[in-house]
Amino acid sequence: MATIAGVTVDTGHWIGGERVPSAETFTDVSPIDERPLAEIASGGAREAEAAVDAARKAFPAWARTSREERARLLHAIADGVEKRIEDLAQVETHDNGALIRSHRRGVMPRVAHNFRFFADWLLNLGHEDFETRGHTNHVSWDPAGVSALITPWNAPLMLATWKIAPALAAGNTVVLKPAEWTPLTASLLADITAEAGLPAGVFNVVQGYGAQVGGPLTAHPDVRRISFTGSVPTARTIAAAAGPNLTPLSLELGGKSPLIVFADADLDLAVDLAVEQYDNAGQVCLAATRLLVESSVADEFTARFVEKASRLKQGDPRDETTDIGPQVHRRHFERVDGFVQRAKADGATTLLGGGPNDDLGGLFYRPTLFGTPGTEIASEEVFGPVLTLQTFDTEEQAVAMANETRFGLAATLATGSPERAERVTSRLVAGTVWVNCFFVRDLRAPFGGSRQSGVGREGGDWSFDFYCDLKNTVTAPWEK
Repeated sequence: MATIAGVTVDTGHWIGGERVPSAETFTDVSPIDERPLAEIASGGAREAEAAVDAARKAFPAWARTSREERARLLHAIADGVEKRIEDLAQVETHDNGALIRSHRRGVMPRVAHNFRFFADWLLNLGHEDFETRGHTNHVSWDPAGVSALITPWNAPLMLATWKIAPALAAGNTVVLKPAEWTPLTASLLADITAEAGLPAGVFNVVQGYGAQVGGPLTAHPDVRRISFTGSVPTARTIAAAAGPNLTPLSLELGGKSPLIVFADADLDLAVDLAVEQYDNAGQVCLAATRLLVESSVADEFTARFVEKASRLKQGDPRDETTDIGPQVHRRHFERVDGFVQRAKADGATTLLGGGPNDDLGGLFYRPTLFGTPGTEIASEEVFGPVLTLQTFDTEEQAVAMANETRFGLAATLATGSPERAERVTSRLVAGTVWVNCFFVRDLRAPFGGSRQSGVGREGGDWSFDFYCDLKNTVTAPWEK
């Protein structure tokens, strides 16, 4: 057990409706001050096997559970989340360093909404029957089996429940492997599911490192779906493990997204959108980290951007007035700094920031903007508060620069012309495009990336298409 901000968190795994310890542990450290929060049970092949076995045994009964009962239980989980929003917010802020105000007002309410949305969508899921030469075609969504879900550290509980909720709604059982840097709210969620009455074995949590837990989990022959959010190299490892069993995969892998600012844009809006990319200390897969600005307004845009970004308050994320918190972990902090120092050595012009926040120390990194960036900083995902600015002269050039990446997760466009917006968005390679806005997300919409930003789409029907085996039943006319 551990106590974080007055909240008791069990540090064992959750397998088959019981807490399970491990012989080994790992230390969970808070990014706020780099002090240890808890010793976490560290699982391996044995715990992965036990969790899959528990989920496999629970699957037949859960798959037969009516849609109405599954939906009721998901709403009960949402009720439990809403009752504990403050506990969840406090624990996750201590665990991953994101802003307490964001957790209270947006992230944790979204966790509850994830469960409610997919519970309600399940009850309306269906396809009209259709006729073929007098025969009736009936499409159904059958539960697939055990789902292995491997989730990231930047929005731990929200991104986990984006997968957990549709998997459970579909009638699958779940084994969750949370990120080892941020395991605590997954443990609290296990308690909430038990209190809601979810049957034992339907939801399981195994903590630990990717190689020790993720490897045996993703290679397990009884796992029928794998959903992963994280890096491209890890996704390749998971795909290789899943390959022999032909286990279907859903992969969301980050990006190097553009924000294109045309001269006809509302510059105040464009600057606001650009500064917003520092949200969560830049640790957002969807962030538009490449600012592409039309040359004729580039100087004015840059001056306004630097002035506004310089006013952001960096500090303790537990303070409601803080705008930017720390990087999640020392190892990640050093990775971000490595990108920045190499960019400077490569001749990039530092327009803002450019290094650690020495006034605060620890894992706080100054919001940074580079002009005339080098190749690496303009093409590789930094996943920190680091943006680049490049200019263009024509619409054709803007589109070419935006697509000049191996990624394709998202893109943002600022323009005053609906006609230009239509032309440009139709040519951008991205799973999501925002026009004169950013981070507007609806669970009814498909979400995922193109190119190396991922495989597949989730959200609405697309989630059920992934977590289910679709069946078409063709029936001949019955004799009267």
